[in-house]
Amino acid sequence: MTTIEAAAEAVRATGGELRAGGTDVMTRADRPPVDLLGVPGLGGAEWRPDGSARIGALTTIAGLLADDRVTAAYPALAATAAAVATPQIRNVATVGGNLLQRNRCWYLRSPALTCHQTGGDTCPAREGAHLYSAVIDQGPCVAPHPSSLAVALLTYAATVEVHGRPALGIAELYGDGGDPTRDHRLERDEILQAVLMPVPTPGERAAYRRATAREMAEWPLAEAAARLTLDGGTVTSAAIAVGGVARTPLLLPEVAEALIGKPATEETLAAAADLATARCRPLPRNAYKVALMRAILLDVLTACSAPPR
Repeated sequence: MTTIEAAAEAVRATGGELRAGGTDVMTRADRPPVDLLGVPGLGGAEWRPDGSARIGALTTIAGLLADDRVTAAYPALAATAAAVATPQIRNVATVGGNLLQRNRCWYLRSPALTCHQTGGDTCPAREGAHLYSAVIDQGPCVAPHPSSLAVALLTYAATVEVHGRPALGIAELYGDGGDPTRDHRLERDEILQAVLMPVPTPGERAAYRRATAREMAEWPLAEAAARLTLDGGTVTSAAIAVGGVARTPLLLPEVAEALIGKPATEETLAAAADLATARCRPLPRNAYKVALMRAILLDVLTACSAPPR
């Protein structure tokens, strides 16, 4: 395709699915792909006069990491991107594709089964195999959203530029998780063009951590990104988000509020991490994720509050 309009029309005409790097779409191949790679203006980072950045949706994750200015300006995003998948996948996977990928629930991906997302009226995971499912219950579907980049972008209050509609905040892109039929709020023919980043925060401390069932090429069981600024040993601003534990990536304002204005001591960090567990309502076989999420949160907060090397 050579234009966004042509790509959108092709989706409508064929009933197809937009394809960027294809690392998710081609593992499913349930609809004819409509390529975006030939559409101009969707790749690379641009810097605006106010110092904010626009990152094109077709920027590969490896390309994002290769941009020294972007990684210096947005360290939480850089740390998260560096942990995604494998080097081979990062070379083809795109920023937009990571944000809009489908969940990895085996009920969704089995052609022999139905669920809310495939025309059924139940979530088989609730009564079935839910070892990796959400522990923060947002609605009928308990498949966690797999986008790690979204977790980091939530902490920056980033927005996405979508062709033909006003920009959406990252939280708005996913909604509240109450619609079990979809992984995000864009229609099939709506094209995410770019991620719009805020003006960088001088002196911020940022970190990302994830826990996986195996070392490489695995989606996280729980993950967290955090950004802190400190004055001496006191936290002056904070933004924390988690993934792998809810239907959508989640910002945790209660954890941030428990930190701001307080010294970044072990006790303060532990008490803040504890607050996140109040949201949890695990299923019978995945209660381990609650403790895992707390441990990941505490780890990421500790990393952010450690003195710079």
